[in-house]
Amino acid sequence: MRHTREEKIEALGKVMDTLDILRVKCPWDRKQTFASLRPNTIEEVYELAEALLNEDTANIRKELGDVLLHILFYSKIGDENGDFDICDVATALNDKLIFRHPHVFGEIKADNAHQVEQNWEQIKLKEKDGNRSVLSGVPSTLPSLIKAYRIQEKAANVGFDWEEREQVWAKFQEEASEFRAEAENGDRLKMKQEMGDLLFSLVNVARLYGIHPDEALELTNNKFIRRFSYVETRAKESGRNLKDMSLGEMDDIWNEAKESE
Repeated sequence: MRHTREEKIEALGKVMDTLDILRVKCPWDRKQTFASLRPNTIEEVYELAEALLNEDTANIRKELGDVLLHILFYSKIGDENGDFDICDVATALNDKLIFRHPHVFGEIKADNAHQVEQNWEQIKLKEKDGNRSVLSGVPSTLPSLIKAYRIQEKAANVGFDWEEREQVWAKFQEEASEFRAEAENGDRLKMKQEMGDLLFSLVNVARLYGIHPDEALELTNNKFIRRFSYVETRAKESGRNLKDMSLGEMDDIWNEAKESE
């Protein structure tokens, strides 16, 4: 069912009214602060990310509601502290959207998504209170895999990138050879450094071929869990313990799992 603009505004207003009541009457809601809510927010965003990856629309709707609650809650606390409210949040967001889309609201030309991204990086550098450098906008607390992708993406948007994506393979092979050499030497520190270089170059491969490495790795994580769980189940059904089975026996069951998918 499609809702009108008025219905959407009314629905948001009801949530805000409910939150106002909970903030006064619920002991748990009343004691929450920016700091106390932060871990829950991170968890909610990860739950949303999982629903998005699974294309589970029912859970996407649910988890979006949980994330929205946190946005409204932080805005409520900001209002109570006299710092900002949801109106300030929305106004700042709207101003930023207009400022960062001059190809829509101004005279700048952008014919494709890549040109839009390139414009964004230049705009961010010009913003008042904006990023001091191209990479300063990458949060230091991002998971390393996602951070590597964002670093490369931002650098590419200002022209620091391979001329042809096929060129990245030579760099990947170079880094793989350097790691292998250090692995044979047994120097743990250099091995760690070279492994970092190798992973960074692999993230570059994924980016240049239009694949987000975090999404790709999570698909493989889930596939491994699914197949390994199958191996565990089959072992239990036969009264066997995995530790007592040979690798060949486990591989046979693993292949059954692959064939059953």
